[in-house]
Amino acid sequence: MGNSCVCRDDSGAEDNAESQGRQPENSRAHIPEARSHPRDPVRPPRRGRGPHEPRRKKQNVDGLVLDTLAVIRTLVDNDQEPPYSMITLHEMAETDEGWLEVVQSLIRVIPLEDPLGPAVITLLLDECPLPTKDALQKLTEILNLSGAAACQDACHPAKHRNTTAVLGCLAEKLAGPASIGLLSPGILEYLLQSLNFQSHPTVMLFALIALEKFAQTSENKMTVSESCISDQLILLEKWTDNPDYLKRQVGFCAQWSLDNLFLKEGRQFTYEKVDLTNIRAMLNSNDVSEYLKISPHGLEARCDASSFESVRCTFCVDSGVWYYEVTVITSGVMQIGWATKDSKFLNHEGYGIGDDEYSCAYDGCRQLIWYNARRDTIGFLLDLQEKQMIFYLNGNQLPAEKQVFSSAVSGFFAAASFMSYQQCEFNFGAKPFKYPPAMKFSTFNDYAFLTAEEKIILPSSTPSHEEFDIVVGYLEDIIMDDDFQLIQRSFLEKHYQEFDDSEENKLIYTDIFNEYISLVEKYIEEKLLDRIRGFDMVAFTVSLQQRKDEMPGDIFDLLLTFTDFLAFKEMFLEYRAFGEIKVLKVFG
Repeated sequence: MGNSCVCRDDSGAEDNAESQGRQPENSRAHIPEARSHPRDPVRPPRRGRGPHEPRRKKQNVDGLVLDTLAVIRTLVDNDQEPPYSMITLHEMAETDEGWLEVVQSLIRVIPLEDPLGPAVITLLLDECPLPTKDALQKLTEILNLSGAAACQDACHPAKHRNTTAVLGCLAEKLAGPASIGLLSPGILEYLLQSLNFQSHPTVMLFALIALEKFAQTSENKMTVSESCISDQLILLEKWTDNPDYLKRQVGFCAQWSLDNLFLKEGRQFTYEKVDLTNIRAMLNSNDVSEYLKISPHGLEARCDASSFESVRCTFCVDSGVWYYEVTVITSGVMQIGWATKDSKFLNHEGYGIGDDEYSCAYDGCRQLIWYNARRDTIGFLLDLQEKQMIFYLNGNQLPAEKQVFSSAVSGFFAAASFMSYQQCEFNFGAKPFKYPPAMKFSTFNDYAFLTAEEKIILPSSTPSHEEFDIVVGYLEDIIMDDDFQLIQRSFLEKHYQEFDDSEENKLIYTDIFNEYISLVEKYIEEKLLDRIRGFDMVAFTVSLQQRKDEMPGDIFDLLLTFTDFLAFKEMFLEYRAFGEIKVLKVFG
């Protein structure tokens, strides 16, 4: 299959309305036919020095970083030699002193208006050796971050954007004690202060992403959650549909964090209130990695990980003419088009849409680089009768691609792959298309079908099946314990005479209910926290509704008394009638 790549450079800074500068448009680069080791389209293969090759001469680190940023957009082929500047930076970072120089330079010189800046920070740091404890300590001292520091140089947001991007990359790269040690009180204050509306939206975005990545360590997650971050995220969540695409990214990440990481008591999960009535085809959340963020309506996706993440539609087609559209939210590297059942999605190895003979991306590219393609709408038409794929850029038709059909003739999915910090929205026909083609076509939404349960995209905060089973096992132990039985029996004995079997509910019931939750639910939660570090009772309660058939009925009934008043009242009426606790009959 022939390979050509369209590189678009047609807008300015960070997808924001106040963009600066423009890049040349529609430059083309041809890729060699042979491809031996598919990988991330802008992540060059790392090459170390040979046994007899001298260490490269150290150059000005700022110049090397800018050279890497300039040349990175030309690296679209797997077999290309890594740029000299990148190899030299990797060699410099092999010592603590050199690593600190590289990090400080990334913060200092990468301009705000370059949309690949944060991705290049991630690319360089991810390829560098892990920093030592001493290097991290020295970096913390050099940066000297605090809440006050976040307010300094607010009119020059590039430094803050780069700083938050560096912190996010390090939080993702490190684990356990190293990540906990990096999240000092000063750095936490700096990141939280950067979420205020006085900050530039791109600073807000990367501060939030950094906090998300720190929260991958359970102790950090508890620390960040205790800072009341959810109160600010509630405000930022309102930007989810903002016409300013940079603010829209902030809103998307705020909503995702509230649903998946920093839960707020009393807030309804987005998937519980989103209207999915007219949606019959969406992105398949069941075969993607945990690193890809998918919106609750299943039509918007974002990647903030260092890996190259892919996703495909829930609907597969074998014949006919089909069309869908994608609105590009971010500038950077995305590969969007068509994949088949045989396509390889290997995020860490860099396999994405168009990286094998069974898939094809926009303009027939195996790899597509959009630079600053802000607000573009890309159309994708699959004609299985004429065996051709036609791509449209804002309604303008591009040359048809046919060579993919020499390897694949059926089982096609709409699909996309994302580099770091990329986001786009799909339209499979649930709403009118912006640029429908002139020829007759079908849409996924007209022919697909999903049950109500299949449409639900559960937050990742809900436990896995294995974790759920572990929690249930601990719950059985706690409920069987004499201390718990004594607490519950004493509480029932104290209040059961207040309850009578009538439809009228007394005002005192509310006080007793609140006291019960404070006493019994708190006791169970504390015991589970003793056994499971970072246990989240709210997330577990959410998962109960989806998996109630997977646990003993009496345990479910007991836990239901914490959230369902009628179940709570029924427990007292049963105790009054029989003088015993139902759950004790099973386990006692």
